[in-house]
Amino acid sequence: MTGGRPFRVRWLGRVRYRDALALQQGIFAEGTDDHLLLLEHHPVYTLGVRATTEHLLAPPGEVGADLERADRGGDITFHGPGQLVGYPLLHLAGKRGGGMADTVDYVRSVEALVIDVCRDLGLTDVGRLDPYPGVWVRPDGPDPRKVAAIGVRLSRGRTMHGFALNVDPDLSFFDRMVPCGIAEFGVTSLAAEGVGVSMREVVDRVAERATERWAKGPVDRADVAWRHRSIDLAAFTRGEGPGEPPPVGRKPEWMKVKLDTGPEYRRLKGLMRGKSLVTVCEEAGCPNIFECWNDGTATFMINGERCTRACGFCLVDTRRPEATDPGEPVRVAEAVAELGLAHAVVTAVARDDLPDGGAAEFAATIRAIRAVNPGTAVEVLIPDCKGDPDSLGVVFDARPDVLNHNLETVARLQRTVRPSASYARSLSVLARAGAAGLTTKSSLIVGLGETDAEVDGALADLAAIGCDIVTIGQYLRPTTNHLPVERWVEPATFDRWREVGERLGIPHVESGPLVRSSYHARQAAEAATGVAVVLSGSA
Repeated sequence: MTGGRPFRVRWLGRVRYRDALALQQGIFAEGTDDHLLLLEHHPVYTLGVRATTEHLLAPPGEVGADLERADRGGDITFHGPGQLVGYPLLHLAGKRGGGMADTVDYVRSVEALVIDVCRDLGLTDVGRLDPYPGVWVRPDGPDPRKVAAIGVRLSRGRTMHGFALNVDPDLSFFDRMVPCGIAEFGVTSLAAEGVGVSMREVVDRVAERATERWAKGPVDRADVAWRHRSIDLAAFTRGEGPGEPPPVGRKPEWMKVKLDTGPEYRRLKGLMRGKSLVTVCEEAGCPNIFECWNDGTATFMINGERCTRACGFCLVDTRRPEATDPGEPVRVAEAVAELGLAHAVVTAVARDDLPDGGAAEFAATIRAIRAVNPGTAVEVLIPDCKGDPDSLGVVFDARPDVLNHNLETVARLQRTVRPSASYARSLSVLARAGAAGLTTKSSLIVGLGETDAEVDGALADLAAIGCDIVTIGQYLRPTTNHLPVERWVEPATFDRWREVGERLGIPHVESGPLVRSSYHARQAAEAATGVAVVLSGSA
């Protein structure tokens, strides 16, 4: 099908419930396409809108599980490894031509989907057990047992939440609760019923059946990597190279940068050294350093020079980090004043060693810049803070003018390129920032082995959660210990991605071979928001 609303299927791997919920909420609020998110959760008990804790029989923490409240129907349920969770986010037509969708009919549709999948996989005696929602094994027999739970939300013709199919989870987790508030019947799984299938087989079958049932237009599927070994998690982390680079040829002319250490470059470098400040321009080997520094623009890097993560594309030092510097925010603010910046960009290494991931330092730097430079717009490029809502909230509450968090690459390559990050979590951070009313931004680097279509899909995912600004640039291998360049992307392809992103509804896409996350940051923010920033002292 080609004429209707796109149907985007995403296998996201193992995702914390809070991250998946934020991602769902972002797509629900901003997305215009239909989606099916497929994933596993880390162990978690969730409570529906009418549920109470009386059906929770023991503290979740005793078995390493979380407890979360969900805005879905139903009582208490469990999600964990070995269970396939599906979240359809669909646009439903109203019943009898009206504006309100039929909730009962939709729940039946989800149940029918799971029933079909179970039968496809060899579990034939499955069906409904009225009045209980879900999918049941031997529903007409003396001992029915639930193999899949259903819990949905419908609002304004849109759906959230969905189903949880037990493939091969640890069923003992269900002994610590009254599943869905139903005490008289038990819980089972495909494996417990003698159906030995892999999660991948189940995902593939669900995707096929869901496409048949719900797709109204072109289908776009993307999967995070299904398997990854230690060698896949980038040999650079062990001081080893990943092998010889592929034969992509010499660097093309459009990737060559003219060295220009003009007076403004030298002045800014002296200023940074004098204030003991670090710039990502230098630490990450940015090819635009001469252009930006000669233009009086720099991206400050706070929280030290050493990162707790090792990404396959990044030159930043990965040795043990040192203590943060409490005087750094003020020095950054003073440098912004001396440079007369209208738009200041602040980033940081990942600091997983800090309880809040470095969020407090970001907030302090934003406040310091605002105190010294009230007219300066502040953009921050933040790590994911492990998805912790409280830590992210510290940054959000400081109200940066632009909140940037980089997706970096397509779903399939996330585990190789960013072994300590998560595709779903990065999208959830941006979704949370957008829900907080912030202008959001993200970046993709290309030339790492992705296809053009995969980049299109990543742009669609960023558009679905309402990302305001996206930058796309060519990957440059910093050392032989880093991931190789798989291809040199032609300038015309970057032009096409800009058009694709804007067609998807992203307000501003900065796309070109030498583009980096903070390249033309002020101009991008102005284009996306429609608000111009005037340099200090200008008329």
